[in-house]
Order: sequence, then structure tokens, then C-alpha cells
Amino acid sequence: MSLAPERADASSSVPPPSLALAMLRTARPKQWVKNVLVFAAPLAAGVLTEPGPLGRTLVAFVALCLAASGTYFLNDALDAEADRQHPTKRNRPIAAGHLSVGSAKVIAVVLILAGIGISIPVTHGELALVVAGYATLTVSYSLWLKHEPVIDLAAVAAGFVLRAIAGGVAADVLISDWFLIVAAAGSLFMITGKRHAELIELGEGSGAHRRTLDEYTVGYLGFVRAVAASVMVTAYALWAFENASSTGDTTWFRLSIVPLVLAVLRYAFVIEQGRGGAPEEIVLSDRVLQVLGLLWILTFAVGVNV
Repeated sequence: MSLAPERADASSSVPPPSLALAMLRTARPKQWVKNVLVFAAPLAAGVLTEPGPLGRTLVAFVALCLAASGTYFLNDALDAEADRQHPTKRNRPIAAGHLSVGSAKVIAVVLILAGIGISIPVTHGELALVVAGYATLTVSYSLWLKHEPVIDLAAVAAGFVLRAIAGGVAADVLISDWFLIVAAAGSLFMITGKRHAELIELGEGSGAHRRTLDEYTVGYLGFVRAVAASVMVTAYALWAFENASSTGDTTWFRLSIVPLVLAVLRYAFVIEQGRGGAPEEIVLSDRVLQVLGLLWILTFAVGVNV
């Protein structure tokens, strides 16, 4: 008697996750680490030690977590069929049939409205406008923008920039042009690395999962990463050498260039190894990158407070 049917029956007997667990997985709490960007502008302005700005920034963080999770529910509902073609995304609750598409869409609306709702009292509704803008951009990406080469990269990068802007708006601090350039270029660098990893992992079948992957090549994505990294590092260095004097001690800001550049190089190294498919996983697991990030935060924070 063949053993294959027995193994198939055993695997099929594994009980599906509970509804609560399926919802939690779809919300992707690991990806909330991306919303730490809301603390960037208040940190740069040196106001995170003040209760008011810190409290409002925390509200911005929670609001973006809610809105982001809402967009994940919607995205997974729309991409259920495509996700079933992906070696890991096919295990997502909606693609695996553990959560219905209809329920996911309802939860998406509730979470997005909750994120906007808790933002309304902050800075006279300005934060709510940013959160709503982020949600609108992300929903537009799920419906249309993700199918347009180059535009899809810009849309995801813009989502990161809006996170950073939300922090500045919540803390009521002025966001400099240099800050926006660094945030935009750094975001483009990360998302291009993600596309590179997907292209390598999925190979010839990549287009079945994400249409734009049929249009991209490894060479082109490498070119975009190089341009984005160059713009990011150059803008940060120019700010540190020429424009940081009004913010704090320029010596420490200049020293912070070193861990920043090393972190960019380390991230590029990880991408070349094919591990850039989940940026949040890299941040949470790569110890070298974490140490470099802490060194950058330390040198930057000293520069702000000295």
C-alpha cells in the first residue's frame, strides 16, 4: 500500500487556526515595525522627551498600525488568488481559506476608519488627513498602482514617507526638505530590494504573483537601488555637514554618517543574498544591522541633545 495517501490525509487533518488567530495573522503585527518611522521627525527635532509631542506621536503610531492592518486585510482579500501562487503567501489566512474575502473587506473598512478616527483630535485634524492620505494611497496601490512598473515602487516608497510625515505633524515640528529626501530615497531603496528578492525567489513564475515582476530585471532593480542609496547617503551627508548646525552638534551628526552608510551597505548585502523579501524580518533578525541602527540612533541623539 502506498504511503502517499496516508501522508496527505495526515496533513489535511491539521486543524485550521481559530478566527481570532487568522485575523491576527492577516493584521501582520510584525509589519508594524515600519510605523516606527513616525518617531523619526520628532527625534530629529529633539522633542521626544516632552510628554505632549511624545503622546501625540504614540497616537500617530497606533493610528497608522490600525490603518496599515486595514489595508493588509483589503490587499489580501483582493490578492487571494495571486497569493495562492506564491510559496509562502499561499499560507496567508485568506488565501488558505481560513478567513473569507467578505469578512476581510469589512474588517478592513473598520480598521481604516478607526485609525483615522483616533487621529482627528490630534493637531486639529491634520494627523487624520495624513492617515487618510496614507490609507487612500495604499488602497489605490492595491486596486491599481501595483500593476504599473516604476509607479508601484514610487507608491510604496510614498507610503513610508507619509509615515514619517505623520510623526512630524503629530509632534507639530517642521519637517525639512533634507529629511523628506532621505526618507524618500531610503524607502525606495528598501522597496526595490524587496522586489529584487521576489524576482529571484519566484523566478519565471514571478509574473503570476505580481504583474510588474514580468517587467523588471535584476539589472534594472540593481540600478534603482544604487541611485536611491546614493541620493539617500548624499543628502544625509550634505545635511550633516552644511545644515545641521541649527539643530545640534554637527560633530556628532557627522559621525552618524558612518553607521548610516554601513547600515545601507549591510542591507544591500542582505538583499544580494536574496533575503530582502520582507524588510521587517531583516530589521528584526539581522543583529549586525540592529547594532548599526543603534549606533546611528545614539550618535544622532547625542548630536540633538548636546
